[in-house]
Amino acid sequence: MQLNGQFEGAASGETFNVSGKTDILLREKGRNIFIAECKFWKGPKVYRGTIDQLLSYTSWRDTKTAIIIFTKGTTLSTVLAGVKSETESHPNYKRTEPWKHESGARFVLHQPGDANRELLLTVLIFDVPA
Repeated sequence: MQLNGQFEGAASGETFNVSGKTDILLREKGRNIFIAECKFWKGPKVYRGTIDQLLSYTSWRDTKTAIIIFTKGTTLSTVLAGVKSETESHPNYKRTEPWKHESGARFVLHQPGDANRELLLTVLIFDVPA
């Protein structure tokens, strides 16, 4: 709802794109400009699967993506370490970008099937109080 206020109805949730339904999809002039998945932290292996899931929703033209993680009962430091480790060991990983915020990270991955086509992955982590 907040995104639609900013982007005049161009945002949608649980929207089919490429091979499944993504949690957040933002389109502008008929073109995807942002794709995101939202998850509760359930460990590094589940996070790695989320990267694969997100990549399966992207087409060659999609370049901006995000994973929004909610954590409850796991320290933010543990989640950040898991995100960094799993992303940097992912087969589509290219490099880590500078990111000035403490509760997230930014990475460059390549599109599945095209190592020369890059996409930006921003991971935002939110601590949910118990």
